[in-house]
Amino acid sequence: MPVGGLVPRAADNAAADLVVRNAKIHTGDPVRPQAEAIAVRDGVITVVGDDNDVASHVGPDTKVVDALGRRVLPGLNDAHLHVIRGGLNYVLELRWDGVPTLRQGLAMLREQAARTPKGQWVRVVGGWSAEQFAERRLPTVAELNAAAPDTPVFVLHLYQSAVLNRAALKAAGFTRDTPDPKGGQIVRGRDGEPTGMLLAAPSALILYSTLAKAPVLEGEDRKTSTRHFLRELNRFGLTSAIDAAGGFQNFPDNYSTVVELAKAGQLSLRIAYHLFPQTAGQEIDDLTRWVEMARPEDGDEWLRLNGAGENLTWAAADFENFGEPRPHLADYEAEFEKAVRLLMENGWGFRLHATYDETIRRDLAVFEKLAAEGLFPAGNRWLFDHAETVSADSLDRIAALRGAMSVQNRLSFQGEAFVRRYGPGAAADAPPIRAMLERGLTVGGGTDATRVSTYNPWVALHWLITGRTVGDLVVRPPHNRVDRRTALAMFTEAGAALTGEEGVKGVLRPGFLGDLTVLSEDYFTVPEPDIAHIEALLTVVGGRIVYAAGEYEGLDEELPPVSPGWSPVAHFGGYQATPSSGLSGARQAELLGQAVSESEQHRQWRARRGLAPETASTFFDPCFSL
Repeated sequence: MPVGGLVPRAADNAAADLVVRNAKIHTGDPVRPQAEAIAVRDGVITVVGDDNDVASHVGPDTKVVDALGRRVLPGLNDAHLHVIRGGLNYVLELRWDGVPTLRQGLAMLREQAARTPKGQWVRVVGGWSAEQFAERRLPTVAELNAAAPDTPVFVLHLYQSAVLNRAALKAAGFTRDTPDPKGGQIVRGRDGEPTGMLLAAPSALILYSTLAKAPVLEGEDRKTSTRHFLRELNRFGLTSAIDAAGGFQNFPDNYSTVVELAKAGQLSLRIAYHLFPQTAGQEIDDLTRWVEMARPEDGDEWLRLNGAGENLTWAAADFENFGEPRPHLADYEAEFEKAVRLLMENGWGFRLHATYDETIRRDLAVFEKLAAEGLFPAGNRWLFDHAETVSADSLDRIAALRGAMSVQNRLSFQGEAFVRRYGPGAAADAPPIRAMLERGLTVGGGTDATRVSTYNPWVALHWLITGRTVGDLVVRPPHNRVDRRTALAMFTEAGAALTGEEGVKGVLRPGFLGDLTVLSEDYFTVPEPDIAHIEALLTVVGGRIVYAAGEYEGLDEELPPVSPGWSPVAHFGGYQATPSSGLSGARQAELLGQAVSESEQHRQWRARRGLAPETASTFFDPCFSL
């Protein structure tokens, strides 16, 4: 809460803009790992110390916030998030992230369908898995038809499938004569008509191309949607993200919204973005044009270019649908080599989507060929994303070429499917995080939101630490888990290193950017199951309070109302938070004892006021009467 009564000591030209005091600060800085107070001026940290150290930096206009003894961390940095695409669609999507039962999800869907105007769709797009539901299943087509007989409904499940109601099939133009696209299947009934199920077999293109037929936002609504999405990310302590581009994210058209917000000073999240050629067969032309237009690190600390990817050529992309066998890729090396050569010769870094070791080995062979010409290592930042089945040999080769890794908690949501396909032995090292770290590789942590995983980074941190899926299946044993400090560093320091900003963010140190978060629970001491339930109470980016809740509600910047007014976000919000469930038996008994004690105190209070008998009523249970 804001603190009054402090006597300003600093002159206006030396006063901090923001002081956070009375905190348990984990700085991430080995020189001073713990602190109690921090001061920020002009977006940069000026003091990290105790309350006395910051007192002389309090001026008449300094905003002083009492952390009330709460845990403070450096702002989180998602190293693989589709934030630009997510922002353009956020207010149109009904989020099932965190919803505990399919029954609740269908009730939300039914209510949303009733308020959705004609011509619009209800869409549930990522952030959930059937395994998180008590029912452990997908909705049926019949359930969607019953919930929304006239409004198109599209429900995406991971990279595996989509369920459409009758109205959505019509709106998307699916008929008995519609052919199956390459790599996809339209499930049909005995009469040959589409049933409403679409399957990635194994390509998810059929899912995404169908979703692309739904109406989109225009004009100011795109800005409003993006600002609310960024605020939702701030809600979980995120202050930075690396945008991994992705399918159906065209440059420069789809990037214009964040560019306009950056120019207006309205971003509340720092974004480093990548460029992804969207048209198969045109990738080299696109990359050639881009390297002539810009260079990585163009921009500023709010919005900057970070390189190419996560695909360089479409033919080199392996699909991550673990419900299907690993795809066999045709020869792609010739065009892929042209793309990598072009980038390395022009000082561009890149990131590569690679799920399977078979793909990674083929990519590395190209890199090693170029290394013989002196193009690797050349100081350009490059990395592999995902890498669920990368081998020890491949990791050695990556380290030799000075590459890096970015891992995401896709198996939080797809772990059960992976185990069914490849067995628990393979799942134990999917991906081999400890092996990556032991080789000294930079390993960034991310979510890959929003089409599969949720954007809530605490779900990803929970997965890194516990090895458990959202369905509570233990996939990774202790030998492939990391401790809490390591997991946090993957979401702070490593993310900064992947954008070349390790000298200005990722830790709380004087001279670094003033990005931090005050948490609802102490990340270092809560029971492991409760890590996924942590949220921010205060998030600060460059000294600006961009999110505030609980005791701090109202300190953040006002946003325009969600538009359009029928938006699912306007009525349900985003991530559906559920109560923590990680109480130990002893703690649970302790809380029950406190509740009993408080009940007796309340009875005595009522008795003193003549509202209850002086003595407690004798307990009577007819089942035990003699």
